[in-house]
Amino acid sequence: MKNTQLTLLAIAISAQLSTQAYAQTTKKSTDNMENIIVTGSRIVESIDEVPASITVISRAKIEQHLKVSPELQSLLAMYVPGMAPSTGTSSNAGQTLRGRAPLVMIDGVPQSTPLRNGSLGIKTLDPSAIERIEVIKGATSIYGNGAAGGIINYITKQSTDKKLAGEVSVSSRFSLVVPDETAGARLEAAVNGTIDKLSYLFTASYEQNGVQRDAEGDIPGLQYGLSDAETQNYFTKLGYQFDQDKSLQLSYNFYSSQQKTDLGDVSGDINLGEKTYAIHVPLDQQKKGEPQGQDGNTNLMVKYVDADIFYNSQMTIDFYQQDIENTFFYSPTFANPDEGYTGGQSVIKSEKMGGRITFNTQVDFDNVEASLIYGVDSLNDITSQPLVDGRIWVPEMDMKNLAGFLQSKWVIDDDIIIKLGIRKEDIELQVDDYQTLKQCRSTDQCQASIAVTGGTIDYKATTYNAGIKYNLSALFSPFASYSQGADISDIGRLLRAATVTNITQIQTEASIIDNYEMGFNSQVNQDLRFEFAVYRSTSELGTTSVFDETTGVYLPVRAPQKIWGYEGLVDYRITPELQIVATYSYVEGKDTAADASLGARQISPPKATVNLAWQPHEDLSMSLSYLHVADRKRFEPNSEGVYVGDQGPVNSYQIVNLSGQYVISPQLNAFFGIENLLNEDYFPAKSQSYRYGGYNVKGLGTTANVGVKYQF
Repeated sequence: MKNTQLTLLAIAISAQLSTQAYAQTTKKSTDNMENIIVTGSRIVESIDEVPASITVISRAKIEQHLKVSPELQSLLAMYVPGMAPSTGTSSNAGQTLRGRAPLVMIDGVPQSTPLRNGSLGIKTLDPSAIERIEVIKGATSIYGNGAAGGIINYITKQSTDKKLAGEVSVSSRFSLVVPDETAGARLEAAVNGTIDKLSYLFTASYEQNGVQRDAEGDIPGLQYGLSDAETQNYFTKLGYQFDQDKSLQLSYNFYSSQQKTDLGDVSGDINLGEKTYAIHVPLDQQKKGEPQGQDGNTNLMVKYVDADIFYNSQMTIDFYQQDIENTFFYSPTFANPDEGYTGGQSVIKSEKMGGRITFNTQVDFDNVEASLIYGVDSLNDITSQPLVDGRIWVPEMDMKNLAGFLQSKWVIDDDIIIKLGIRKEDIELQVDDYQTLKQCRSTDQCQASIAVTGGTIDYKATTYNAGIKYNLSALFSPFASYSQGADISDIGRLLRAATVTNITQIQTEASIIDNYEMGFNSQVNQDLRFEFAVYRSTSELGTTSVFDETTGVYLPVRAPQKIWGYEGLVDYRITPELQIVATYSYVEGKDTAADASLGARQISPPKATVNLAWQPHEDLSMSLSYLHVADRKRFEPNSEGVYVGDQGPVNSYQIVNLSGQYVISPQLNAFFGIENLLNEDYFPAKSQSYRYGGYNVKGLGTTANVGVKYQF
């Protein structure tokens, strides 16, 4: 592959928030309000200086949700306006952010596999290792490919200044509908500290689920299921402070989550309102293939910081290496009777190696404070999706990406914040010659195998960002922003469904996403806060699917798209002991060429949440959360009277969760959580709208979690 060359334009831009974010929460002694500091545009900055919608989920909220469930999907759905409802499974397919796929990161390192998006990126780190979560909404180019919907960045824990500190937590989850076989066990442990110039942090978690049960006491279907799942996470972070300006940090993460079960599915038909559920079956009827899930994904990250590399400038150098292997369920759609295959099982394999160098220069003028952020990002991403039996479904894609960026922020008279910037992307994607996979849904419904000539595809894109915020007063602080993102995600989906003989004939062009947003923040008094935003994003080459009756395969269709919506939040401290936070989000989208609504793969139903925190005593705290998912019915059934693809109608449902904690001593506390307190009998939004086989599983019935935590 030829060397990639990059020319960086010199003008400033601003952006949405960087995922190498550093956030800090402090309590004002007078009003008990949070003053969160977030890293925007790869620098530490006040949240008051960010002209965009963001959500920061604090450690306190993460721990509160952990009492109910360890699933990050449901945590994000509960606390992030614009985030689609949880699927209730290990897959986050359909759980978009403002109608587009977000890029999931750990400390700024991409975890998603955008070249072949398998929708398992959200479940990549145990919540016990996370200090906070930053969610940046809307297309952003600041970290390149895969961030069409924004960024979800898991910021890991830091060590304390003590020589030795730690904690151990033990808990168990079980169904309150039919407890039989449902009890699981979860263990968390962590130690950390600082010795002279060396800091260290080690966390470990292990969880073994029992079977799960829905509101009727049945075991949900196994496709992306969590029954009998075994999850392990081991995370370590080491830091060395050479002097007050220079530091080196190394971190490593191992994550595995696999379903190992002796169950088998009893298939239902969602068009008839029938669920798919699991039962104990003989060996020959059990789920075939290898355990589905993440099979030991690893991340290695090294960061060097010099806070005074030259005049008023800081330099940060990052290096990361990642290996991902995500195994999917066994499917009869991979059958090929001619070669003796009755089905098959795919696995996404991805190896990433990247480096980044970022400079931050501060310049002060009369009544103006300026920050210039500039640097270069480099990434090599090699991704493929073969079948476990050796057949090739998605060929190996070798992407080399070099990007230069120049960002700026201008603070005028402390009240007006202007951000401007530019990023120039240069991408080469190499694919060798390959043969598309022959697969048969039935004896007379097969996708033919085609020999495709490979080659190199070049992508060059320049994206811009601009934003302004006016801190007129605490009562009214408006902002407006425009941002672009260059996206070539899910090229593998296009390659595997090729119907032509040369890669250059496949419609693999990059999609430029234009994102517009306006909103405001309002702090009425020390007890009442509002947030509101409206947005619109457009792309000339969005990707949807259409079912091909001849081959029985869903083929990708590229067409212009428009997505729009709005979000609101109210945060009200009713009394010193009682606080309520309510959100509402609405998103809609269309294929503008066909003037047709987009399906559930992208667009979720309207969503409302209410979180109530109550501390009646200094040793006792309680939390009640409510999630309402509204109707979305945009499509008509086909000529046979059934819905297809991701176009099923969604009927509303609501979930109530309850949790509590009691402090027994300064070192020991006991906690409990109850998921689906009212035992709502429901299909999650994805189960209703996805009419593909096996997705029609019901949500969990009432499930309890109890445990204790010891800190030292």
